[in-house]
Amino acid sequence: MKNPPPIMDSATRRWRAALFLFMLATGVSMASWVARTPAVRDALEVSTGAMGLVLFGLSIGSMAGVLASGGLVRRHGGRLVITVGAVLLVAGLLVIAGGAALEVSGGVFGGLALFGAGMGLAEVAFNIEGAAVERTVGRPVLPVLHGCFSLGTVVGALLGMGLTAVRFPVGWHLAAVALAVAAAGVWTVRAVPAGTGRAEPDADGVKGPEAGGVRGQPAVWRDRRLVLIGLIVLAMAFAEGSANDWLPLLMVDGHGTGATAGSLTFMLFAVAMTTGRFTGGLLLVRYGPAAVVRASAVVAAVGVALVIFSDSALLAGAAVVLWGLGASLGFPVTISAAGEGAGPGDASARVAAVSTAGFAAFLVGPPSLGFLADHVGLRNAMVVVLVLLGGAALITGALRRRPGAPVSEVPASQPDLV
Repeated sequence: MKNPPPIMDSATRRWRAALFLFMLATGVSMASWVARTPAVRDALEVSTGAMGLVLFGLSIGSMAGVLASGGLVRRHGGRLVITVGAVLLVAGLLVIAGGAALEVSGGVFGGLALFGAGMGLAEVAFNIEGAAVERTVGRPVLPVLHGCFSLGTVVGALLGMGLTAVRFPVGWHLAAVALAVAAAGVWTVRAVPAGTGRAEPDADGVKGPEAGGVRGQPAVWRDRRLVLIGLIVLAMAFAEGSANDWLPLLMVDGHGTGATAGSLTFMLFAVAMTTGRFTGGLLLVRYGPAAVVRASAVVAAVGVALVIFSDSALLAGAAVVLWGLGASLGFPVTISAAGEGAGPGDASARVAAVSTAGFAAFLVGPPSLGFLADHVGLRNAMVVVLVLLGGAALITGALRRRPGAPVSEVPASQPDLV
C-alpha cells in the first residue's frame, strides 16, 4: 500500500497559495500589455516597424532575466530573486504606462525591458519554488502553478478587450494593473520561506560549479537524462510560444478569417491551456509523467496538423483546442521531472537549467518562424512545430520517475489545490 501524502502545515499552504496568486497576477499583467499593444502603438503614433523595435525591449529584458535568475537563486535563494523580479515588474508597468501617456517611445521601450527582466527573474525562481513545494507536499504543484499563469492571461485578455471597447486610457489601465501586482508581490514575498534553492557550501566553503549560473550550466548538462528532458521542454515550449506569437495571424492569413475571429481563436487556445493545467494533476497521479507528456505531444501534434493541412477554417479553429490541451502540461511536467532524485541544491540547479532552456525556446524560437514564413507561408512554417512535437513524443521515457520521487506516492485521487 502506498504511503499517504504528507499533511501540509499552514506555512506550506501559504507558501503554495502565494505562488499561485503571484503567477495569476503575472499572467494578468502580461495579457494586459498584449491586449493594449494596438492602443500603445496609436498613442506613440509609430509605424508597425518602429513598434517592432519598441517591442524588442521586452525580448532583451526577458532573456537577461531568464539567464541571470538561476545563478542568483543559487547564491541568494528564491525569495530575494522573486522580490527583485516583482519590483522590476511593477516598475516596468508604471514606466510603460507613463511612456504611453506621454507618447515617448523610449519610455515604453525601457519599461518593457524592465518588465521583461522582472518576468524572467520571477518565472525561473517560481519554477524552483514550485518544484520545492512538490517535494515538500508530495503532490503535483507545477501544472496548477502554470495554470494560474494561463488563467491570468485569460482574465487579462478579457479585461483588456473590455477596456479597449470603452476606450479606457491605456496608461491608467496599466498603472492599475501595476498596483495589483505590487499588492500580490508583497503578500507573496512574506509567505515564501527564505533560502529555497540556495546552494550550500561544502566543507571547503565552495558551492559547486552550478552556483556560477550560466557559467556552471555545462556541468549540469552532463547528465544524459537531463539533456533529454531539456529537448522535450524545448519542443513543448516552442509549441506553446508559437501559438502565442502566431495563432491570430495564422488564422487571418492562413485561413482567411477576420481579425476578431483570430483573436477569439487565441482566446480558445488560452482557455484550453488553462483547462489542461488545472486538470492535469489527476492524469499525472494515475499514469505518470512519461505517459502523460507522450500523449500530450501526440494530441498537440494532431491539433497542429489539422491547423496546417485542413482547408476548413472552422475545423482549424476547433483543432486549436487540441493544440492548447496538448501543449499545456509539457513545460511544468518537464520542470518537475528535472528536479526529481536530487538534493535541494542540485535540484534547484537542474530546474533552473531546464527552465532557462524552456524560456529560451518560448521567447526566441517562435519569432524565427517569421523568417521561414516569408519563403513558405505561415501555415507551412508550422510544420517545424509538428516535427518537434513528434520528436518529443519519442523521448518521453526520460520523464519516468526515479525511485523515491515524492509525487509518485500520491494516491490516485483529486490533488489538493487549496
